Amino acid sequence: MLAPMSSEQPEQQIGVGAPDAFQRMWTPHRMAYIQGENKPNGPGSGDGCPFCSIPSKSDEDGLIVARGEQVYAVLNLYPYNGGHLMTVPYRHVADYTGLDREETAELAEFTKRAMTTLRKVSGAHGFNIGMNQGSVAGAGIAAHLHQHLVPRWGGDTNFMPVVGHTRILPQLLADTRRLLAEAWPGA
Repeated sequence: MLAPMSSEQPEQQIGVGAPDAFQRMWTPHRMAYIQGENKPNGPGSGDGCPFCSIPSKSDEDGLIVARGEQVYAVLNLYPYNGGHLMTVPYRHVADYTGLDREETAELAEFTKRAMTTLRKVSGAHGFNIGMNQGSVAGAGIAAHLHQHLVPRWGGDTNFMPVVGHTRILPQLLADTRRLLAEAWPGA
């Protein structure tokens, strides 16, 4: 949590540039994403794809909310908002058109369940749902299809992402995963 603003002279912070009245919120965990940690080193399933390795972990360690026959739901390790999760096919496939009927159906069903669960647990007012197909479209891991579900609330935007390039997440990922997993329909 940010410290309240003070009328006192700001404390000198070594290594952060010229002294000013801004507080600093350090998010060192983001450096792993920026530097490409856990990104595949090629397009194949054996090239270090995290979406291929996550299912072999425990639900807690993999941040898995629910497992189906064809797909699973997992929290995003670098979320845009609290509760940001993804539905991911187990099979290593890059393009939506490459899914078979069963995978497509279960991906759609998991999307509905995720929305239901997020509304129940967090009171989400709306959602951003989508897939970035290909690296030119913004896919961080283009070789393995994944659909994002980002819960949204009225008034959830603030100055931090725009001015501070920082997102405020009010809950630890492990706590969010537990709440969603417990509330997942059919769990």
